[in-house]
Amino acid sequence: MFSGAIVAIVTPFKDGDIDEKAYRDLINFQISRGVSGIVPCGTTGESATLSHKEHKRVIDIAVEEVGKRVPIIAGTGSNSTNEAIRLTRHAKDAGADAALLITPYYNKPTQKGLFEHYSAVASACDFPQILYNVPGRTGVNMSEDTVVRLSAIDNIVGIKEASGDLVKCSYIVRDTRDDFCLLSGEDALNLPILSVGGKGAISVTANVLPDKVSGMINAWTAGDTLKAKNMHYELLELNKAMFMETNPIPVKTALAMMGMIEEEFKLPLCTMADTNRVQLKTVLEGYGCI
Repeated sequence: MFSGAIVAIVTPFKDGDIDEKAYRDLINFQISRGVSGIVPCGTTGESATLSHKEHKRVIDIAVEEVGKRVPIIAGTGSNSTNEAIRLTRHAKDAGADAALLITPYYNKPTQKGLFEHYSAVASACDFPQILYNVPGRTGVNMSEDTVVRLSAIDNIVGIKEASGDLVKCSYIVRDTRDDFCLLSGEDALNLPILSVGGKGAISVTANVLPDKVSGMINAWTAGDTLKAKNMHYELLELNKAMFMETNPIPVKTALAMMGMIEEEFKLPLCTMADTNRVQLKTVLEGYGCI
């Protein structure tokens, strides 16, 4: 259902508020450079520190500006099942195409709890939903068995997998239904995940070089494995730089250096350390971004 290079887009701020003009400009930049989808209010969009009003506004702007040119997969996850249901219902009502639901963080549910959480959201919202597993952030790792069980629910249509476990990815592809999509959630593993049956990536790096991330995935899909491999290696240093500090600090700093947004975060996220800033600038210069 969803494939290709899908950007986990940042949320620009200006003087403490959503910078709507910069956000709309970023959306159009991404679409013009070939992305196949946009994720507002993901981790990269600072969903954890947005107020509910801001969260809904970010999704509303995205739906309005995209105008059905590409799919919108709205981040609606929470460590509260009831809150996830409310946010998912809003995304559906706003006109998004699907929801992205992170595993509940901090409260560390069991695999049974994860199954019941996602089942409850799916039952409450007749709307395509994508699971999101990123144990390095949430403190809980959804097992392949839980993913396979959840894939039997019709409106759970895929997973963004960011555990770094290619064996798990292989089991997911093998054991889920044919139209269940595995999406990479870690840019450095986009090509390896494609190689075991992934359909695309929800990418941080695409914020900076959407044409390159799209080009790599499109090359693989077209069967040009040599071109895809070469582009994968070409992107390695930028992928690494995007995670030299906590995401989205590096990617927002990069976009600010490129003149596309203000360099502004919601605390407790903050500006980069000076030494990392110098390294990031050098990497961006090497890619011709600045």
